[in-house]
Amino acid sequence: MSVAFLALIILWWALIAYAVLGGADFGAGIWDLFAVGRLAQRQRQLINHALGPVWEANHTWLIFLIVGLFTIFPVAFAALSIALFIPFTIALIGIVLRGAAFIFRYYATDEHGPFARWWSRVFSATSLLTPFFLGASAAAVASGHLLDDSGSPHADMIASWTSPFALTIGAMAAALCASLAAVYLTVEAQAAKDEELTESYRMKALIAGAITSGLGALGLLLSISEAPLLWAGMLQRAIPIVVITMAIGLATAAALFFRRYSIARPLIVAEAAFLLGSWGLSQYPFIIPPQLTIANAANEPGVIVTVLIAIGCGLVILVPSLYYLFSVFKLPSSPAPGLRKEGKEQRKAEAQAQKQ
Repeated sequence: MSVAFLALIILWWALIAYAVLGGADFGAGIWDLFAVGRLAQRQRQLINHALGPVWEANHTWLIFLIVGLFTIFPVAFAALSIALFIPFTIALIGIVLRGAAFIFRYYATDEHGPFARWWSRVFSATSLLTPFFLGASAAAVASGHLLDDSGSPHADMIASWTSPFALTIGAMAAALCASLAAVYLTVEAQAAKDEELTESYRMKALIAGAITSGLGALGLLLSISEAPLLWAGMLQRAIPIVVITMAIGLATAAALFFRRYSIARPLIVAEAAFLLGSWGLSQYPFIIPPQLTIANAANEPGVIVTVLIAIGCGLVILVPSLYYLFSVFKLPSSPAPGLRKEGKEQRKAEAQAQKQ
């Protein structure tokens, strides 16, 4: 195993970590967009509680991925930065605006006023657009049409990330984020002992999962003609992973159907991980097919070894820190008593209003 291949595996794990953690944050913003009706206020309170302690920390994996790609595969990084300049810029603006909007919405003095409502819409819209354009960018890479025939990138070649295949995968990425968030929020609502919200997010998770599966099937069909290298690689190497991914998806749906939420959460994480793993295995050995491979896009071996040592030292600090953060705010021993109190008071007020 070459050091470049080992480094790529580590970067792919960082991508998976960002997908299952940061992706859920985007998904929570998507559900904020659909928070309407009698449960809207409690839904937003739950989303605020779920995101508040960890949403900024989850971007650590995106920074890790960008810096690692820049250092280990500089040729591929340069090509991606040019060819996907437009969707990457939109995604970057979305990430920045989303973070600002969440904070402004969270600390608004009047949560029902126009200021809070406007920033809430910005938070929801950017939460939807960002994963969509990141997914479309990933599909553009997988399609094999990102670079011209000579292997040169061009920022004005928008066909690669606006093709039916790219748009489908972009929509699937947003739906997957919504699925992750819905399952996580189901667990959060159950911990807060809010049965109505638990059932609401359970149904949302089932619906989002079905949409994700449908878009994934459509993406596979489109890949036959629009991403032939990816399709061929899947048939050669990734069929078992694809089958396992489908089986995990069905198991996740079954866990939700039978209200086994503690089982559904690790299953949806595994589904996302295997989905991204099947993409990587299907695309191997290309970084950007068909021109840039692991071998011709990698930096000097000595540089990669140095980076791997630095990554090892950094993970010794990062992983325990993130574990401590999540253990403080996300273990069952800390299920937001304040949120339970607010939810009970609001349900009591709703009951009294209905009686009147």
